[in-house]
Amino acid sequence: MTIEAHTVPDTTQAKPAASAASTVGAASAAGVSSAAGTADLRARSVHVGYDEQRIIEGLDFEVPAHSFTVIIGPNACGKSTLLKALARLLKPSDGSVLLDGTDIFTLKTKDVAKRLGLLPQTSLAPEGIRVADLVARGRFPHQGMFDRWSAADERAVTEAMAATRVDALSSRFVDELSGGQRQRVWVAMALAQEAPVLLLDEPTTFLDISHQYELLELFRRLRGEGRTLVAVLHDLNQAARFATHLLVMRDGEIVAQGKPGEVLTAGLVEDVFSLPCRIIDDPETGTPLVIPREGAWAE
Repeated sequence: MTIEAHTVPDTTQAKPAASAASTVGAASAAGVSSAAGTADLRARSVHVGYDEQRIIEGLDFEVPAHSFTVIIGPNACGKSTLLKALARLLKPSDGSVLLDGTDIFTLKTKDVAKRLGLLPQTSLAPEGIRVADLVARGRFPHQGMFDRWSAADERAVTEAMAATRVDALSSRFVDELSGGQRQRVWVAMALAQEAPVLLLDEPTTFLDISHQYELLELFRRLRGEGRTLVAVLHDLNQAARFATHLLVMRDGEIVAQGKPGEVLTAGLVEDVFSLPCRIIDDPETGTPLVIPREGAWAE
């Protein structure tokens, strides 16, 4: 399922690009500031779909705190639909999504945004906006009607751009960038939001293989610094290497979840993905490595 285009909120409080760019070089790419606290996110007996078509029925799921949870499953199994419900973009027809024990659909948008960040599959940037200005809009939840741009805002934007390696692009127009560059800018905006929970719908889309692993390493580091991340990924080996918790879906249901080494078996991969395979230990990490059997699925 595809999350529809997501447009960032406008705010007149955003730092002008030229000023924000002036201090970007001072940031270290070694880290990005940790979000304060944590947030409890769970789904309770949710039924979610589009119009009359139900994709998910009666699903229960609790996001493990301080985990890097990765949702995997075949196309159209409900991965992005679940993420969309957790992000308050798609209201369940029955059941509830709870953020810190409160129905997420009863909370104010800014209150949700302070605790929950989202990187959707497709995002739309305002025409003619520069990179630094777009990343600065991640600070919108932290600004009141008359608040001025603060040192905390500057630090958050600077560190987010450095961590995603878009600091050198700060004065460029977003619509001039490649798909991979734009994706990293959107990630930077999500990091600048400093929410303790990040929802990431296919975050490696448009990125070449090197930048995919660089971004996943960043997510791993953020989890180590105390954030909770939930991502939809298609690459099983990347999921097994980077996730601390795997959630496997098929036909709108959760069929397995747990540590990658316990969940990802040859039997599960063949049953869920119709892919005969062998599972070996990754020689670099010791995590499960899926090796498709030659020609077995082509018959």
